[in-house]
Amino acid sequence: MEIFIITLYVLPLIFIFLYSCVQLHLALNFWWRRRKENNNAVMTDDFVPTVTIQLPVYNELYVVERLLDAIVLLDYPKDKVEIQVLDDSTDETVQIIANKIKALEHYGWDMKQVRRPERVGYKAGALAYGLTISEGEFVAVFDADFIPNTDFLKRTIPYFNNDKVGVVQTRWEHMNKGYSFLTEMQALALDGHFIVEQMGRNMSGHFMNFNGTAGLWRRACIEDAGGWSSDTLTEDLDLSYRAQLKDWEFKYLGDVTTPAELPVAMNAFKSQQFRWTKGAAECAVKNLPRVMKAKNMGFVDKLHAISHLMNTGIFICILMLTFSSIPLVWVQYIHQGDASIYNDILGYAALGSLNMIMVSLFFWLSYEHTRGGFSIKNVFSFIIRFPFFIALSMGMGLHNAMAAIEGYMGKKTPFVRTPKFNLEDKKAKGWEANKYISKGVSLTAKVELLIALIFLSTIVVSISYGIVGMLPFHILVFLGYSIISGYSFAHARMMS
Repeated sequence: MEIFIITLYVLPLIFIFLYSCVQLHLALNFWWRRRKENNNAVMTDDFVPTVTIQLPVYNELYVVERLLDAIVLLDYPKDKVEIQVLDDSTDETVQIIANKIKALEHYGWDMKQVRRPERVGYKAGALAYGLTISEGEFVAVFDADFIPNTDFLKRTIPYFNNDKVGVVQTRWEHMNKGYSFLTEMQALALDGHFIVEQMGRNMSGHFMNFNGTAGLWRRACIEDAGGWSSDTLTEDLDLSYRAQLKDWEFKYLGDVTTPAELPVAMNAFKSQQFRWTKGAAECAVKNLPRVMKAKNMGFVDKLHAISHLMNTGIFICILMLTFSSIPLVWVQYIHQGDASIYNDILGYAALGSLNMIMVSLFFWLSYEHTRGGFSIKNVFSFIIRFPFFIALSMGMGLHNAMAAIEGYMGKKTPFVRTPKFNLEDKKAKGWEANKYISKGVSLTAKVELLIALIFLSTIVVSISYGIVGMLPFHILVFLGYSIISGYSFAHARMMS
């Protein structure tokens, strides 16, 4: 039994360690190459291609007008652009869009509200349908909660002068990251991806992914890769891998940002995380065999692609660590006089500490990059925030592990959109009345509260018996599940 418990703890710890090593390699690539990045391409009169702007919309009454107001301010020749509002809405958003397009007619854009007969394939289906009735050589995609800057096209189109480039992706910027603790933690997580991962992968020549929005595709690239597919919940990651396996190159612009809004409600955040995690797991099942067989990829490129596709496995490992750590306290207690067992467990804890060091370096690089570089103030600010970020990540372990397992098992579920709010500062109120947020407390949230209480009891028992080796980990787990369940219950009460 004791060997079984230790094995359940050690195996996920090793997986996390190997994954962290790959992430550390990305972080070092980013740190070494970021000052050498050259994103100075300038648009010239001899390359002004036609662009189709696709705006996939489904019941977005709070933010769709803001999106259209931003689109008509784009600085690009109007005769070279067609704007498709791919509207699958089933509520008053339909009329809001129609009225807004009419109100914006004086800007002179070719803007159409596209209503397809049936919502087949969700977002992927909408993008594919719009492509069949479009004429642009390049396709820009913006989700409803994004606000592209006026120079977006002029700063991205020039990179398509290289005929091998199939995608240009810009970095997401967070217009409301200071709204709450929850949005601040989301921004920290996303910045790690958009700064260290995306820039590190792209600058090193590894596969990266289109992020579903705030980027452009070469139409020929979409078609050559087989087009949009709705057999996963992350159609962007799926098409990205199919395109790069066809030798198309991707360009990531870390210094070109596109503002977007972060979810402020726990249920909205959870629905987004579930879709991203499950969709990524589905993409791993679909594309990992193709990566393994690919002849156009070197060993290091394959290693990073495997790590990228399998990153959702981290949540399953975190959940295994979480629950196996409880009986590990019992093992330590009954073997208090056995130095060999004690030293073994201490060694495993040291491996966990090493994982934490690598992860902290990864996120520190993105944190200081967004705050103007290294400074003592930034160091202290990061030290204060990072433990809460780790705790929150652990608290999402159950929720995201369930999503990953469903994805790996092939269980199909509908595409659940993330509710948008149109909140940009701390003073903005009223999101509690958002009609798209799922109301009430889910069973998962109740289980998360139970887990928090279990770990509180474990902490008390560990202290009382002097078994403190796992105490830091257990405190983080308790804190994480308390935050997640606390937000879930508090937000449900606010909306009742």
